[in-house]
Amino acid sequence: MDIATSISNAAAELAGARRDVRAVPPLTEGWADLDADTGFRIQQQGVAERVAAGDRVVGYKLGNIAKAMQDAFGLDRPDYGHLLAGTFLYEGLTVDHRNYIEPFVELEPAFVLKEGVRGPNTTAADVIAATAYVLPAIEIIDSRFENWDIALPDTLADNGSTGGVVLGGAPRRLEDVDLRDMHGQVTRDGEVLSEGSTREILGNPVSAIAWLAGRLAPYGVGFASGDVILPGSCLRAVPMDRPGTVEGRFAGLGGVSFEVV
Repeated sequence: MDIATSISNAAAELAGARRDVRAVPPLTEGWADLDADTGFRIQQQGVAERVAAGDRVVGYKLGNIAKAMQDAFGLDRPDYGHLLAGTFLYEGLTVDHRNYIEPFVELEPAFVLKEGVRGPNTTAADVIAATAYVLPAIEIIDSRFENWDIALPDTLADNGSTGGVVLGGAPRRLEDVDLRDMHGQVTRDGEVLSEGSTREILGNPVSAIAWLAGRLAPYGVGFASGDVILPGSCLRAVPMDRPGTVEGRFAGLGGVSFEVV
């Protein structure tokens, strides 16, 4: 089978798994030489098909950047993916966990851009100059692979294990917050389930976004004005496996919450 057909088949399998809310075996189980670049090509094809069906790309994400996340999911390198408008959820509303296979909740500061950013050689200053504001955000991650049994090519093919995004509604300018060491926590019905600091996001989330711009540049991908960029979670992800009010909160940036049913 030629590589183009293999990519097309893998994208179709993942699209079916997402549509039917069912897990499939990891691609690397039957495709031993699947590498990260090919995994990303599978992702690009899947995203293109979703856009052709009416969705739209509204940003990008970086994942597994903090050591707590790498330890949790057995990865030693970050993953990355596209953010699609159809996966965004509204703050304060209900989310049915049955719409996902095995979801987890992450907390991260979301950057909304006022100018485009494109690598290579992207600097932290480029990201600062391009940022309109930041918001607290919860990312719901979900894997289409059985038991989260993923290698890097698997999660790249699966669009960085994206599930959903919930943005808080109180924007702050970068100069009004200190993202170098901002405490964050996730609670369910008031019980603290996970805590961390933004310093775990590559030392500073600004640096993480600059890294992501450089990493995506070889694929011809750049960030546009209005894009939402997620730099990765500052804490260990929390299973979204039971009903309750889930809230993510940063000291100095505010919170975002929704109800799980």
